[in-house]
Amino acid sequence: MISTHKHVRRSLLIPILLALIFWRVIAAGQELIPSKLSIQLKNNYPLIKIENPTGEPVIIRPISSGAGSIGFRKNGKIRWLTGAPDCTHAPETYTWIMNTSEKISLHIDCDKINIHLRFAWTGNRDSEPDQWILNIGAETDEYFTGIFERVIDGRQNRSWEPGIETAMDLHGERVEMKLKPTVSAYAPFYLSSKLYGIFIKGIWPGVFDFCKENDHTVQIAFEGPEFNLKLYFGTPMQIVRCHALETGPSFCPPDWAFGPWRWRDDHQNNTRYYDSTEVKSPYNSQLVEDVLMMKAFDIPCTAYWVDRPWAKGPRGFDDYEFDPDRFPSHEKMIRWINRHGMEFMIWIAPWVMGNMANEAVRNGYTLKSRSRGKYQQELIDFTHPEARKWWSEKGPSKLARLGIRGYKLDRADGEKLIDSLHLKTYSGKSYRENYNDYPRQYVKAAFEAVQPVLGDNFILYPRAQYTGSAKYGGLWAGDTNGRPEGLRSAIIGLQRCAVMGYPVWGSDTGGYWGDFSHETCKRWLAFSCFSPIMEVGPTNNHGFWDNPEEPHYDVELIATWRLYSIIRMRIQKYLYSLAKEASKTGIPIVRPLFLVYPDQKEAWRDWQTFMVGPDILVSAIWESGITMHRLYLPDGEVWLNAWNHQPQSGGEYVSVPASIPRIPVFIRQGSKIELEDLEKLYQESLQIASERPDLAELEKAEGWR
Repeated sequence: MISTHKHVRRSLLIPILLALIFWRVIAAGQELIPSKLSIQLKNNYPLIKIENPTGEPVIIRPISSGAGSIGFRKNGKIRWLTGAPDCTHAPETYTWIMNTSEKISLHIDCDKINIHLRFAWTGNRDSEPDQWILNIGAETDEYFTGIFERVIDGRQNRSWEPGIETAMDLHGERVEMKLKPTVSAYAPFYLSSKLYGIFIKGIWPGVFDFCKENDHTVQIAFEGPEFNLKLYFGTPMQIVRCHALETGPSFCPPDWAFGPWRWRDDHQNNTRYYDSTEVKSPYNSQLVEDVLMMKAFDIPCTAYWVDRPWAKGPRGFDDYEFDPDRFPSHEKMIRWINRHGMEFMIWIAPWVMGNMANEAVRNGYTLKSRSRGKYQQELIDFTHPEARKWWSEKGPSKLARLGIRGYKLDRADGEKLIDSLHLKTYSGKSYRENYNDYPRQYVKAAFEAVQPVLGDNFILYPRAQYTGSAKYGGLWAGDTNGRPEGLRSAIIGLQRCAVMGYPVWGSDTGGYWGDFSHETCKRWLAFSCFSPIMEVGPTNNHGFWDNPEEPHYDVELIATWRLYSIIRMRIQKYLYSLAKEASKTGIPIVRPLFLVYPDQKEAWRDWQTFMVGPDILVSAIWESGITMHRLYLPDGEVWLNAWNHQPQSGGEYVSVPASIPRIPVFIRQGSKIELEDLEKLYQESLQIASERPDLAELEKAEGWR
């Protein structure tokens, strides 16, 4: 619960304590002045002022005469700390004595220029608080970002409602820090334009209110017996790097993962291809159709991904055993895909079905979970060491031995998890405390299953994320609607995830479900080309040569796919180098303009424009019918338009042609990036796509006729 008081009464500040908690440090090559923490009183509530060596002070302050600065909830009632604390200096500790049985201590530790604050209950252990509340002063124009991938809180379809205006800035939004399906990357960390960041340590659910209930207050409330938070100071990039390294370092996939991918949501094994050609292939017909058509169009692809259903059983996921009817000769099929220059990827979940479900129940390896229909699905308790070992060996490790190097880790984000304070995991944690940490446990267990088999040559690609997940895998923005606003939400999600410490990110090109349009899909292909991961699909389980609506055979869509897949291959090594840099330094692959140019106001305003590494600037377009696009080019650089190679000085907005399939792309002058003649490449792609391939001849070339 967060206080809803709206107004702050003015009163005299009575200074009572000044404690020096910083020393001189060297950061980014500059010596910073000592920072100070002072505790004063306002309305008899503590007002804590933390000096920021690179920006304005962070002030933990009361909201009104009836709502303080630091509070806790116990037995459903909020109590606010009052009066002056006692102080000890080694280490810095402040104690508020509420009464003989209630004491609250604040422990302060310094980490270079950053501060760790820990609020703890030191009174009667039988009556610990169950929630903590912190109120931080905010400015009217203060910018907040991070926290989560979806645009706004609530049901995920609110993030792509027509007319939505919220973008990167979360000022005026309230966010529940508790996983919601299915766009479900979260991190209890935000960045402020006042040059500070806050990271709430721990996994209990909480709430961030960015000036929604009170115009001048960030209200933070988190459950749990203690309240730990880290304050970072510095430039936006320094803050993001510190958080990324503290919660990481991030996983770096192999180089092939940075090429174009292809997938469908549901692979049927038909007797005829889309054009009625009889199938002679010994493998899944739709998979073969994709591979042969991409080869005919000269569309590069480095990974092919199969979603569920792929295994035996009524839901296509029994016992990690391939369905021989849907995927005949699956081992040979994987080798065939490899010979075509692609790695094979597959869908998995944190539950088991079939005989494995019965075995998991007998051994006590499961968590109670929400029902998913009439078929038994048992959710694995990853806090149980034997359960992890058993699941790993019978699941991902077995698949890895087949040579499968990519794993889409679906779910784990609340669709099946039960929220309960009374139910306990094997580790003893309540289901509620374990809720947010479950995705990390899942991806960590998968990592430990496949890494001994595959070394460093694999990628895990989970949908749900929380603190610590980035160590083990990338991130896929799950199940976004295919309408223009769905693409808009993906553009925001990419950059929010970069801030949160999840650098290896991709989205379902064209959208996963709901609306689909040829125009939006073309725009999405361009956006995905310059995302850390480019995965094309599911495209309504059709190829772009077999769309469910006119034009069924879309020459321009196929040509756009080819155009951006080839561009992608030209920047593949560049992206791989950026992923290695992200793992080593915490600098994300994609960088919102304000991370690189924080002193330029327009860098905070133009959220559609972002950097890909230090040399590529992209401005993603999501609206329909756009032929010209206005974007901000940062000052201090000369930018080369990738479409016409014309130089443009930065420091102002420019308008550029942006008809389909053109996405505004600029290369920093002096870089080594070479995209070559993009207009010529598109015209070549149109010519190739206009000639419909003969699947019978393509099969014959494979030796099947």
